Amino acid sequence: MKATLGLRQLLFEGEIRPGERLVELALVERLGVSRTPLRLALTRLEHEGLVMSLAGGGFTVREFTLAEIDDAIELRGVLEGTAARFAAERLSSPAELEELQEIVVRLDETIADDSPEAILGYVELNRAYHAQLVTLAKSELVGRAIGQAMALPFASPSAFLASLAELPEWRESLVVAQHHHRSLLEAIGGGQGTRAEQVAREHARLSRQNLDLVLERREILDRLPGAPLLNVTAPDGAGDPA
Repeated sequence: MKATLGLRQLLFEGEIRPGERLVELALVERLGVSRTPLRLALTRLEHEGLVMSLAGGGFTVREFTLAEIDDAIELRGVLEGTAARFAAERLSSPAELEELQEIVVRLDETIADDSPEAILGYVELNRAYHAQLVTLAKSELVGRAIGQAMALPFASPSAFLASLAELPEWRESLVVAQHHHRSLLEAIGGGQGTRAEQVAREHARLSRQNLDLVLERREILDRLPGAPLLNVTAPDGAGDPA
């Protein structure tokens, strides 16, 4: 776990750039781990799509185009839509929704707070909301798939939220997101699987809209974790190393 988290952080912060070969000996020393956990970490990040194996052995860091980020966000929406439908269809008691209901109430309070610090609280509550949605789906398979999709740069539901605090449009985005949160809660509670799936997929697309906002302010984009892995100018597929 230490090796995986440490290596992912190096990639997301741009300490190791796209196309750069990952040297095991240097990483062992840098991360303070032995070769075995490092190799396991490299295999896991390859599975997540953050690194690529080379024909002659070893790994290199991947680069992502906007088209690939679009696909990742859309995939997360499909998976979370499935989780929402499962949650609605598999709900066995109204009591199972109590935690999600409490999170929604706290999100309301956070949105009503005009302080710049409120966005940080919103980010944590938003993570908790999406985690609880996965729990309610009662599917380990769907949960693992969502976790893998979120591992890609900018694909998680909270990828851009902290950066939005610097933009005048941030509160409008949060209000729309909270409307989705409430609608999704109502659909699950009412056993409306199809509606829950549709709302969840629409909710995921907010991430793409938020990316568009951030792309207009390069100084903000460059500070986002994972930004060094994004090629906003490359044509589709051009970001893949040879």
